[in-house]
Amino acid sequence: MGLADWIGSFFAFVLTLLVFSYLIGDNPLFRMTLHIFIGVSAGFAAVVAVYNIILPRLFSPLFISDRGEQILSLFPLVLAALLFMKLSPRLAFLGNLPMAYLVGVSAAAAIGGAVTGTVIPQVLASINLFDIQSSQAFNASLGLRLLNGAIILIGTIATLAYFQFSQISQGAERTQIQAWINGLGQVGQVFIAITFGFIFAGIFSAALTALIGQVVFSANLIREFLGLVIP
Repeated sequence: MGLADWIGSFFAFVLTLLVFSYLIGDNPLFRMTLHIFIGVSAGFAAVVAVYNIILPRLFSPLFISDRGEQILSLFPLVLAALLFMKLSPRLAFLGNLPMAYLVGVSAAAAIGGAVTGTVIPQVLASINLFDIQSSQAFNASLGLRLLNGAIILIGTIATLAYFQFSQISQGAERTQIQAWINGLGQVGQVFIAITFGFIFAGIFSAALTALIGQVVFSANLIREFLGLVIP
């Protein structure tokens, strides 16, 4: 390795030790490392935003020959200027328009992405589990596919029933319906717990993989350094 590689590896090793110092309790060295990580992440995000978004999409269109794009680029520039009015208590109301625009676009993008990227594909995948012709075409076990489809269908309905908080009007029949909904909600609670368990296991597995990789990196660095110091 070159000198720059050694310097970078040395700082990475030191920061790794400082992060592991949290095992003995919260201390100033760990907090300093945390601040460095947050500062570097924020600086990197700012540089990426400037060079990939602000300069090419906000300022560069102002210097091109197409008059239409120049006029369109003025709108985000004006909204950005109004957003800075939030820094002044007297002019903060002028920043409500860009804030409303940001919240609306973000909510629309989140809902649209969730519907088109998650809800609809999951619904289609669940419907395909009950497709008998498709199961026979792929030589899959019909019983297994139907069992998977039934479990997914029951889990979906039970989970939705768990989030049913409205109370049905009194009456013998409606009370029985409410009891069925409460029973399904308890089943949905089991599915939610299983889902959270899988999510936690995935996060723990990813963190453990990162920890093992960092330990291996530190061990290799120490071995290479000792190989240079001790012939």
